Amino acid sequence: MSIIDLRSDTVTQPTPGMREAMWAAELGDDVYGEDPTVNRLETYLAERLGFAAALFVPTGTMSNLLALMAHCERGDEYIVGQQAHTYKYEGGGAAVLGSIQPQPIDGEADGSLDLTRVEAAIKPDDFHFARTRLLALENTMQGKVLPLDYLAAARELTTRRGLALHLDGARLFNAAVKLGVDARQITQHFDSVSVCLSKGLGAPIGSVLCGSAALIAKARRLRKMLGGGMRQAGGLAAAGLYALERQVERLADDHRHAELLADGLRELGFAIEPVQSNMVYAQVGEQAAALKAFCAERGIKLTAAPRLRMVTHLDVSGAAIGRVIEAFAAFRR
Repeated sequence: MSIIDLRSDTVTQPTPGMREAMWAAELGDDVYGEDPTVNRLETYLAERLGFAAALFVPTGTMSNLLALMAHCERGDEYIVGQQAHTYKYEGGGAAVLGSIQPQPIDGEADGSLDLTRVEAAIKPDDFHFARTRLLALENTMQGKVLPLDYLAAARELTTRRGLALHLDGARLFNAAVKLGVDARQITQHFDSVSVCLSKGLGAPIGSVLCGSAALIAKARRLRKMLGGGMRQAGGLAAAGLYALERQVERLADDHRHAELLADGLRELGFAIEPVQSNMVYAQVGEQAAALKAFCAERGIKLTAAPRLRMVTHLDVSGAAIGRVIEAFAAFRR
């Protein structure tokens, strides 16, 4: 029985073509700036997203942390959503390693932050307060896509109030595919963007931080300080290049499969949140643990949460979606 893993899109396996590209990659020492494949990846993504420079790092957590530390000094503050990955799911790194104070605010149902509340959270220029330096957004946010006009409004606010604007774009290309736009139409509003290669794009590892030449130079120094300097990393970079060149448009398949899953579960009577990209949220309540165990016996991996997140990706086919719906139906009987 083949395993269907819906826990996250981080579980994807490299495709045969990606493995070939990794094996054939030209290598050098990236800490010396001499790995040609890493250099090519950084140049390619910076140009594609409209930035002057980029930096390849092992993880999205490191990429976001480098951005926060490059934008902010010790004792500064960034504004962020309560459920944002940079605040809730990255081990408190900004505070622990960067001495940066987070100012979290509640998010809206559509994944955005109310910009009126954001502005109200900016601290006065008074030595009693941490200096507010940065607003961090996430797109997609729990599968929800931030509209372009909202991003333009966030840019206007941060420019007017003298803040930098960072995007945790772990699933940036899911957002672009959903909106039917080039990713640059999203990233044009930001001072820095973190892009994850190992989620829906399907690479085994790696993220890229994009920004100005000065910001990336600072981030490169910080990367070494945090232990993120990699040597012959071209094999990993080759996987990222392969994904960016060949596996962006296919994200639409993941979105379609998520909608199929959502429709099938609704028909079974499950309460399902509206689907915009590759995430399906189902309200399963106290049944979460039992449902996880039941599905595991049928080769389906789920998390156990009352608000159950299921994530489609390149290793989940349309036939697999059918199997999942059948398992949920059997559980209901």
